[in-house]
Amino acid sequence: MPMQLEIVSPERRAFTDEVDMVIVPGIDGQLGILPHHTRLISALGVGELRIKKGGTEQSMLISGGFVEVRPDKVIVMADLAEHSDEIDEAKAVEARKRAESELEQSQDPVDIARVRAALQTALMRERIATRRRSRG
Repeated sequence: MPMQLEIVSPERRAFTDEVDMVIVPGIDGQLGILPHHTRLISALGVGELRIKKGGTEQSMLISGGFVEVRPDKVIVMADLAEHSDEIDEAKAVEARKRAESELEQSQDPVDIARVRAALQTALMRERIATRRRSRG
């Protein structure tokens, strides 16, 4: 029996459908959620959200926000949600290089934290794009 999954960001509703399983990047690790999961609210980190339905799998980049799990529905409220096919691998590589360069030059703790967050997001974009390309 599938469950309803809804993924929203400030810009849009990124995904709405019934799914068999969802794996979300919690701040303390991956959370695998199946139908009839116990109720849960958790903060999200930066990572790959995987959606499994009917033998297929989709990936999304998720950054920040919260997940609310109900027995029949999962709601992901993310600061950033991008489908894997929306990620440009070349731009992701360039963003990573730019963030690495900025990190080497930053000395202010606030700037360092901002650049580290940008680097983490760029690395995850690159990883998801690379995996999508390798799968064909």
